[in-house]
Amino acid sequence: MSYVCELTGKRRLKGHRVSHANNRTIHFQQPNLHERALFVPEINQSIKVRLCTKALRTIDKHGGLARCLLKMKPDHFSPKLLKLKKMIIKKGKVN
Repeated sequence: MSYVCELTGKRRLKGHRVSHANNRTIHFQQPNLHERALFVPEINQSIKVRLCTKALRTIDKHGGLARCLLKMKPDHFSPKLLKLKKMIIKKGKVN
């Protein structure tokens, strides 16, 4: 499994741990990802997505996954979320 948020595209960061003797070892910082099943009432389905905590807060702020998908730019969306966005636009039931 890759450590990538499906909504924001947030990935792991690469850096070095530097010891007192200035030895460098590669270190990765992973994003805080959670797998959630979110219900989308516009299409009457729930979908499983891997999201970082910032994306979960953004979804809460916009009032649901459908509204969040429509308001955000699709620069980093996963193919699953792009397909979902097209389905929501096709139904045209967003408040």
